Amino acid sequence: MPLGICAPDFPPMNQRDWDKELAKIDKQLASVSDEELLPKTPPAATGMPRGAGTTAARPAPVAPSAAAASGKARLWSYTKLAVAATAAVGIWIWPWPARCGLPLVGLVGAAGGAAVLGLCSALGTWRHRLGFAHLLSLLAVLSALVLGAREVLPRVGYAQPTFDRPASWACQVEAPNAVPPAAAPNATPDMGPGTSPGTPLGTTSGSPSSRTL
Repeated sequence: MPLGICAPDFPPMNQRDWDKELAKIDKQLASVSDEELLPKTPPAATGMPRGAGTTAARPAPVAPSAAAASGKARLWSYTKLAVAATAAVGIWIWPWPARCGLPLVGLVGAAGGAAVLGLCSALGTWRHRLGFAHLLSLLAVLSALVLGAREVLPRVGYAQPTFDRPASWACQVEAPNAVPPAAAPNATPDMGPGTSPGTPLGTTSGSPSSRTL
């Protein structure tokens, strides 16, 4: 089969006017704007709709009820800290003598209560990340424990007893000091009639110390 039957009827390459062809291409390019020639690049597909990334990056707004609850919890923590600090300071200025007996038991019990209050305050401030308040709570606990140890250790044999902190918990009644009997005055011996105290022997009162015969 001759090749000319199936081949398309194109003019030979050497017979085409390339100047006209290039001029047509230039006219077409001149009629097209730059925006159409350079289309915008589409955004990379991330699996999320446009604007979803910026929205997800922002923190979710805190609900007003949750913020109010957090504020109340912080206020309650500071209130417990104030009570614990007051108790820890108050036991060091105990207004009653606490050397023995019930006053001593009351002082030791108050020291234990102050330590418990400080511990509750320390737990609350730790939960709410209140660093300075947590440190003050620990100082309140330490102060109460130091005072309690000062009063308890001498009475259980782990410290040297003193007059203010004896070895006994109970008050001991001290017996009054015995008064020695008064010394009797020196008795002057009876020298017989006619003599007086302080008169030398062999003389009589009212008469000269010597007689003439």
